[in-house]
Amino acid sequence: MEFVRIQHIDNPLFAKMHRLMQEVFPPEEVLDYDLWKEPLEDPGIRVFVAVHEGEVVGATEYRYYPDLNVAMTDFTIIGREGLGVGRFLARERQKDLLALAKENGKELYGMFAEIYDPYRVEEHSFGGIKPMDPFVRREVLSHLGYKRTNIAYVHPSWQNDGEAVSGLDLGFMPTNEEQTSLEAELIVTFLKRYYAVLPQKPQAWLDMVAELESKESVELLPI
Repeated sequence: MEFVRIQHIDNPLFAKMHRLMQEVFPPEEVLDYDLWKEPLEDPGIRVFVAVHEGEVVGATEYRYYPDLNVAMTDFTIIGREGLGVGRFLARERQKDLLALAKENGKELYGMFAEIYDPYRVEEHSFGGIKPMDPFVRREVLSHLGYKRTNIAYVHPSWQNDGEAVSGLDLGFMPTNEEQTSLEAELIVTFLKRYYAVLPQKPQAWLDMVAELESKESVELLPI
């Protein structure tokens, strides 16, 4: 299996990846095809696919913020069972991020991820792909070391329609497994930067950020 970075919208592997995203994720979570041009060419956004026998069987997008020394996993897709795709993507992504942090002269502080809560939202079928089942994914992320930030989390819809998307937790995987809280200022800075690309912010998101700005830290809880 190969770990291949995609940096241009005209890469034939991107068409396969985007089609896989449409099969797996709900519409409000998938950026339109043409809108991917700038993100793919952004050196700070890292989009990789797992290629097996010429086919895209998995994908992951993530980014590293040198000034914050944290990463964000935008998504991970396991497109086929029985190949160890999830383990392969997680291992290769971690190796890449540790190298990026080392180049920055630091040890990676941790990594954010938005994690579906199937106990609140049950309608996501994720294309019928069992490893993508929200219950399975939540347990896998817990095993990887992710914890959930103790906030009522919402995010702006990627359709940029000003709607708030709920049913997720903001997770964080600290490099120090004993860490039990996270600086609220770090969360605010990260969220404002991450969602700067979407001008239509829902009021619920603005309220959440304002509440975070009034705190010093946020508890990290088990998933």
